[in-house]
Amino acid sequence: MKRTLLLSGAFAAMLSVAACGEKNEVVEDGPVENASAESGVGSNPVSNAAQDATSAAVGAVSAATLGRTTEGFVTNAAIANMYEIAASRLALEKAQNPQVKAYAQKIINDHEKTMKDMQAAVGSAAGVTPPTAMDERRQGMVDNLRQAPAGQFDGVYVAQQIAAHGEDVTLHRTYADAGDNAALKQIAARHLPILEGHLQSARTLEQAVGGQGAQGGQAGAQGGSNAGGAQR
Repeated sequence: MKRTLLLSGAFAAMLSVAACGEKNEVVEDGPVENASAESGVGSNPVSNAAQDATSAAVGAVSAATLGRTTEGFVTNAAIANMYEIAASRLALEKAQNPQVKAYAQKIINDHEKTMKDMQAAVGSAAGVTPPTAMDERRQGMVDNLRQAPAGQFDGVYVAQQIAAHGEDVTLHRTYADAGDNAALKQIAARHLPILEGHLQSARTLEQAVGGQGAQGGQAGAQGGSNAGGAQR
């Protein structure tokens, strides 16, 4: 029942965001950190917060399903790494709270390492090629973060981090339990405590920055915790 309600809410929010004229382009290529915001993306903080909340709800639900296949795991783990690095590079430039900047640097360091681990292990997963660019949903989060007002940036970044890491924890825990590639299952299990640490640190930071964008953060946190109960 929870799952049905969450999906219904997520799709209702998606329709609402679409009605407000949000972006529909799929990101095809190009360096993720240099994507342009000139199209007007991110100009409305209220609609961007709604969009981030929708993204968090969709991600929390989809991660448990995608994490059951090698293709779903590899694809979404790669996109998650790209998103985390791109968002955290923005945070190094724009965050005002020193704790947020320190967290962003750790995220970059850790996710660059996990990305290399994944790339090395994917060779054993025949027929699976990791993507080289983010999907529209994660690119939209980066665009929204880039356009966040200066006084709200830290809160938006932390809320996104809670949502994204909740999703990533679910994805990795699911594959570690149910995946069909031994090497990638080991990677998922090894990376899981790192991601859980990132999620806990982001929840702590939320108190320091005032909790702006709490809807997205709550959805991600719920996804990370509920998945643990569902999978174990």
